[in-house]
Amino acid sequence: MTENTGSDSSVSRLEEEGEIGADYLEELLDIADLGGDIDIDVDHGRASIAILASEEGDERELADLVGADGEVLEAVQELTRLAVQARTGNRSRLMLDINGYRAARRIELTEVAQEAVTKVLATGEAVSLTPMNPFERKVCHDVVAAAGLYSESEGGEPHRYVVVLPAQDEESAAVDDEAEQD
Repeated sequence: MTENTGSDSSVSRLEEEGEIGADYLEELLDIADLGGDIDIDVDHGRASIAILASEEGDERELADLVGADGEVLEAVQELTRLAVQARTGNRSRLMLDINGYRAARRIELTEVAQEAVTKVLATGEAVSLTPMNPFERKVCHDVVAAAGLYSESEGGEPHRYVVVLPAQDEESAAVDDEAEQD
């Protein structure tokens, strides 16, 4: 008998989440009489499921599962996470993409965040982005961090947004930290 390493058991757990989520989504597609192929993966430490059009006409039907600004997609993702949690007893961070909506949105958001980074670097002033869901904010935070700047989320759901801030040098960051401790 071989012993699983921590990462092997983690991947196995995520694969199980993906399988449970895919079963749930397959039933949902059947009930709604929607076509689509389901692809399961493990990506960046999360179970990842994609529903893709399998036949002509499926794209239009799947667009209804995405909804305006991905609102239905967010709800279906949350229901899928709850279905996984009900079976495993563990909270799931599963990501769902339908018909490439999230992949395309990631590209758009990367451009938006890059424009904000460029503006902050040029002006030295903070830039606030429009309200976004958690997935969208995460994409922007990642782009900002990769550029060496800082970002934070402000506001309350559903109006929470990202603020891109200029990089602080170590000396001013230390002064800010001391001021916060007082």
